[in-house]
Amino acid sequence: MASHSFLWSFAKKVFTFGLIGLTVSDRYASILPVRGASMAPTFNPRADSFVGSLSDDYVLVEKFCLGNYKFSHGDVIVFRSPRNHKEKHVKRIIGLPGDWIGTHSSYDVVKVPDGHCWVEGDSPSSSMDSRTYGPIPLGLVQGRITHIVWPPQRLEAVKRNIYADRFSSF
Repeated sequence: MASHSFLWSFAKKVFTFGLIGLTVSDRYASILPVRGASMAPTFNPRADSFVGSLSDDYVLVEKFCLGNYKFSHGDVIVFRSPRNHKEKHVKRIIGLPGDWIGTHSSYDVVKVPDGHCWVEGDSPSSSMDSRTYGPIPLGLVQGRITHIVWPPQRLEAVKRNIYADRFSSF
């Protein structure tokens, strides 16, 4: 009889902590691995090595910014791919609604529409970003990356790099 009581008590605690963890992860903050070289050197500065997932950076994603879509130029965000909603991408915000963005490849100027942002990777040669997809709907944004939390030697806040030569607000 004691083992049944112990198992029931243990199951309730696991369920409760699981629900709390899921709520925190969904509403407030989560940890996410960043893979690939599109954001090098900010993330995965050794992405060209053959170590694989051992060289991935793990980051803290805060979600308070989603309440009113409070983003700034230079923020690094996580968003769902416009082409495949199962994929998540990590890029830097270059332009916000109303900004004019100069595209280096075609020398065009694009205005970021309301409800969208323009994102680019820190390593343009290996990044699929707004130069490929166009402006990203803010509804696809999952959160803002604030810190690198793993590996321990890279523990630091993520800097907001602003490329003023890439946009203008009229």
